[in-house]
Parts: sequence; structure tokens; C-alpha cells
Amino acid sequence: MSAHRPQFRELTDTEARALLMRQNVGRLAFTRHDRVDIEPISYVSDGEWVFGRTSAGTKLTTLLHHPWCAFETDDVRDLFDWDSVVVKGTFYLLDPEQGSPDTFRRAEELLERLVPGSFSKHDPAPHRDILFGIFVHEISGRSARP
Repeated sequence: MSAHRPQFRELTDTEARALLMRQNVGRLAFTRHDRVDIEPISYVSDGEWVFGRTSAGTKLTTLLHHPWCAFETDDVRDLFDWDSVVVKGTFYLLDPEQGSPDTFRRAEELLERLVPGSFSKHDPAPHRDILFGIFVHEISGRSARP
């Protein structure tokens, strides 16, 4: 009996965007000078943007100075049964008066669906009062199957 080897393949663009839109927790990677950092975040995506909420702090300060970033999310079912997507993009603060009101409203709508009560007195994370978006410039994905 021969041992079965896992099969690895690249995801299509459609598969990668579908995975990005299905998941809601990922990792945001960013750099400043000679330092790389990565932080877990909750998010929503419409396939073209990754939207999230944050609060003032080091991550935000760094991304405002160096907006190029990477984002990754995965669907892991077992050691050799997973899908993973990496996005490379630009980080933007979303403001309906200084940016695109349509993008801001889309982010707000999707984030409210993810966490009901967001942006209200019932908000479970009211300190995360800054909306951001990562515009997807590049997307790639990999898959493993047993």
C-alpha cells in the first residue's frame, strides 16, 4: 500500500476572492523601517476591499506612514486540508467626507452585518471607532488536499 501524498495547487482568482469573502478573521502584516509586524484582525470583504475597524495606536500610526501591507486568511480543516489567501494592497482610512462616501457606507454596512450593534450604543467594541479599508492590488491563494 503506497502512502498518499497531499496535493497542493494555486487557487484561481475567483476561488481566492471567494475565500477572502467567506472568512472573518485574518492577519494584517505591515512594516516600518527594519521591523515587520503582524496582527490578527476581524474583517469583512467584498472581494475588492478588506474592511475592518481599529483604534488609535502603533498599528494605525505605522500604516498611515507606510500604507503598503499584506493580509492573509485561511480555512484550515486539517494538516493537509486547507486553503489560504494572501492579499497585497494599500491601507486607507475610510472617511465619508474626505474619501469615497460609497466605500465608507459599504464598509459600514458589511461591518454591521458582521457584528450587529456596531456603531451604536450596543457596540461590543466601541473603542474600535476608526474604519479602514485595504484595497486589493494583488491576490493569490494556495490549497492543500489529502
